[in-house]
Amino acid sequence: MKQRKQNDSENGVNITRGITRSMTTRHRNSLTLPVEVVTEIFSRLPSKSIARCRCVCKLWSSMLRRQDFTELFLTKSCAHPRLLFACEDGNEQFLYQKKNDSEFLFFSSPQPHNPEENSYVVAVNNLARFPSSYQLFGCTSGFLCYGANLILKATKKRAYVTVICNPSTGQSLILPTLKSSKTSGIESYLGYDPVSKEFKVLSVRYDGWISKELHVLTLGTKKLSWRLVECCVPHSTSRKWICISGVLYYIARTSEGYYMVVCFDLRTEKFSFVKFSRALPGSATLINYNGRLGLLMSLEDFGNVSRSSKSIELWVLGDAAKNEWSEHVYMLPDFWKDVVAESMCIAGMVGTHEIILSPCYQYVPSYVIYFNVESKTIRKVGIQGMEAFQGNRCYTYLNYVENVKLL
Repeated sequence: MKQRKQNDSENGVNITRGITRSMTTRHRNSLTLPVEVVTEIFSRLPSKSIARCRCVCKLWSSMLRRQDFTELFLTKSCAHPRLLFACEDGNEQFLYQKKNDSEFLFFSSPQPHNPEENSYVVAVNNLARFPSSYQLFGCTSGFLCYGANLILKATKKRAYVTVICNPSTGQSLILPTLKSSKTSGIESYLGYDPVSKEFKVLSVRYDGWISKELHVLTLGTKKLSWRLVECCVPHSTSRKWICISGVLYYIARTSEGYYMVVCFDLRTEKFSFVKFSRALPGSATLINYNGRLGLLMSLEDFGNVSRSSKSIELWVLGDAAKNEWSEHVYMLPDFWKDVVAESMCIAGMVGTHEIILSPCYQYVPSYVIYFNVESKTIRKVGIQGMEAFQGNRCYTYLNYVENVKLL
């Protein structure tokens, strides 16, 4: 008869196994490992294995919920970022939605670096499913945030809400609704402040197409509550955003018609604005370019990249206070039109040399395109495992990291 007993001590984790009844001492077959060693072992497991290990016993559950472990796991995950795919599926029913409403299924795969010709990756890691939204998902440190118009289980009524979800753990959290007057929508942005180690959500509520109220909420507090923040420039957003070093950035347009980038400092909870010299397509992709804000865009085909496209532009923010931008124009090679057959979305950039593009809708065989801006080479990387979503909307996210922190 086998037994296992685990004891937690200040110096380590004691694991004792009794194999036979004839053993004269319990310590003959016991082993004490330092907590640091056990933590290191756990940090090398996949995120789904971490979820299972939390259910083994109270000791393991306690260890795997500690902040030092979740930070270590995230650090290791950042060293091996992945591709994340969000595929729309309209055939399933979700808890908070009407029947036949759509939802998104999430998959992840390894993220190639300098891929070879005709290579492929397998997207077999089926992570989770969450309700579809009118706002594109945005990702920060493994968590996704979006605004949705859902039928809430408690009230049986449809309401604009902010949803935080974690594809790695399958958790989702609907944030408290805001009591407000007339509104025509909500946009939500999630950011992380590395100084205070806090996640904060910025919510923009609209009256028509112009922002009316802006609120912020700090995750991880005992009672989640919104607080009003002041913004002196009414604006509409493009529904795309990014968080870099504790600052949220998103593209906006003022009521006067000029374009700008809104900057929200998560620590001070203050706004600043960077003007842009010309119109910005709504499909412009915000990226982290060596720690600075970058905007990737195409001025053709409504901002997407098509067979007829000639170039892709990159604008990098220099001095925000002086509205200084540096412009880079990358010409597509002549054989570009022979590589793609449909409209492509700009997914982002890996490092400073590879622009990644993906089809706006899922096709078989699935693929993404790597465009190296230095060598002018194009590589098509096949994605296996998503054949069931032929013809559906599919979004591709770069540099996805798994986060096992619980909501």
